[in-house]
Amino acid sequence: MELASLAESATERGKLRTALAGLAVAGISISAYLAWVHFAGIDPLCVAGSDGCDTVQSSQYASVLSVPVSVLGLAGYTGLLFASVLKGEAGAYLVLLLALSGTLFSTYLTYLEIFVIEAICQWCVASAAVITAALVCATLRVVGLPTHR
Repeated sequence: MELASLAESATERGKLRTALAGLAVAGISISAYLAWVHFAGIDPLCVAGSDGCDTVQSSQYASVLSVPVSVLGLAGYTGLLFASVLKGEAGAYLVLLLALSGTLFSTYLTYLEIFVIEAICQWCVASAAVITAALVCATLRVVGLPTHR
């Protein structure tokens, strides 16, 4: 690979790390808001007066082993933020692992919202979109790694 191509690849990987960090901050913001709502015991703000967020937040699925899902999200997005700034293969694969795990968990939670709880939380959908976008960026980052010969 020639030098110009390597520099371009490094620039693209830097942009992906920046995008991943931004997505992690967005996810932290969503999760922190939902955790605050949980611990404050108030109803989350929802667009158009929907009560889906409150229904989801007060369901039996809102906690895992007594830990609110929003707190798990906060931990996951914080880990993603720290991992996103790591350079090299280890950082790229760690981000991919975290984003894939988060996306799979989010997919499960979305399934529960639609088919079990029968309510949609707009904040949860936003978080699902953020973690899915992070998975796309993480995949592009890994695919863009230079190959070793």
